[in-house]
Amino acid sequence: MKTAIVILNWNGRALLERFLENVVKHSAHLATIYVADNASTDSSVAYCKEHFSEDVKIIQNKENGGYAKGYNDALRHVQADLYVLLNSDVNVEKGWLEPMLSVFENSPSIAVAQPKIKDLKRPTHFEYAGAAGGYIDALGYPYCRGRIFDTCEEDTGQYNDTVDVLWASGACLFIRANQYWEVNGLDEDFFAHQEEIDLCWRIKNKGYRIVAVGNSEVFHLGGATLSSANPQKTFYNFRNTLFAVVKNSPGLKYILRILMRLVLDGIAGAKFLLEGKPKHVWAIIKAHFSFYSHYPSLLKKRKALKQRQHYYQIRSIVFKYFIKNKKSYRDLL
Repeated sequence: MKTAIVILNWNGRALLERFLENVVKHSAHLATIYVADNASTDSSVAYCKEHFSEDVKIIQNKENGGYAKGYNDALRHVQADLYVLLNSDVNVEKGWLEPMLSVFENSPSIAVAQPKIKDLKRPTHFEYAGAAGGYIDALGYPYCRGRIFDTCEEDTGQYNDTVDVLWASGACLFIRANQYWEVNGLDEDFFAHQEEIDLCWRIKNKGYRIVAVGNSEVFHLGGATLSSANPQKTFYNFRNTLFAVVKNSPGLKYILRILMRLVLDGIAGAKFLLEGKPKHVWAIIKAHFSFYSHYPSLLKKRKALKQRQHYYQIRSIVFKYFIKNKKSYRDLL
C-alpha cells in the first residue's frame, strides 16, 4: 500500500523546524513525505529545500485556500493509495505509523482512521482536536472520546481500543485516496475548521467505516494557525457546523435541527457577551449571515448526497455537559 504523508504549511517555518525532522525520522521508511505549501510568504519552502531535499517532496500551491482547498489542490499531485493529512504542529514518535497502516491492510471496509491525539503541552492528556475519535450530537455539535467541549480527559488507557467513530481529526487524518476522491474531497466552502467532519460524514453516509486506533498516538501542539481566542475561529466553527448539518443529516427534521441550533448559538453569543468578548458575539452573527447566504448552494449539495444514515449517539451534548454535568465520554453512555 503506497502511503503519502502530506503536511499542509502556511508561513510555518518555525513549526517545520520543530516537527518535520521527527516525521522524516519515524516515517520515511514506510511513506513518502510531502510538504504542501499554501503560498507562504516566509522562508518555509527554502528551509525544506535546504534541509530535507532528499527526504521531502515540495508541492507549491498557487494561493492560500485554507485547509480544504489547500489539500484538494495538493493531493491532485500525489500518487498514493493512502493519504495521511498531518498538521505541521504534530509531533510523532517511533512506531506511530505501523499500527495505522495495519488497520487499512487488514480491513478493506475502513476508509478513514486517526490515532489517539494527545496534548503536546500536557502529554498525559488528550488534545482538543480529535482526542480518541469524534462524534456529533443530533444538532451537529462535535465531541470526542476524551474531549467534550473544553474538557480534555487524562489518558489512562481507557481508549486504547480500536472503535468505529463518526469523524477523525484533521490534525492527523488517514484516508484512502479512492474514497477521498469518490466524495470529491474536502468542501472548499468550509475554508478551515469542521471540514474534516463534513468529509467523514459524507464518507460514512456512503457506507464506509471510520475508526480511531488506540495503539497509536501523536502529540498535537494545537492553535498554531488560529487559537481558540481568535474570533475568526469562532466564526468558522459556528458557521461550518451548520453547513455540515444541512448537507448530511437525514430527513426533513434537519430544518428543525437548524432552528434549534440558531437559538442555542444565540445563547452562546449571550454567554460571550457576559464574558466580555464582544468580538466573538460579532463572529457568531457573521457566521449566521454567511450561513444564510450559502443556504441555496448547501441545498444543492444536499440533493446531490442521496445516501444518509443515522449519525448520532445522543441528542444533545449541550444538555449532557452543561445541565447533567457529564464531563467525560464514558459518563455519556
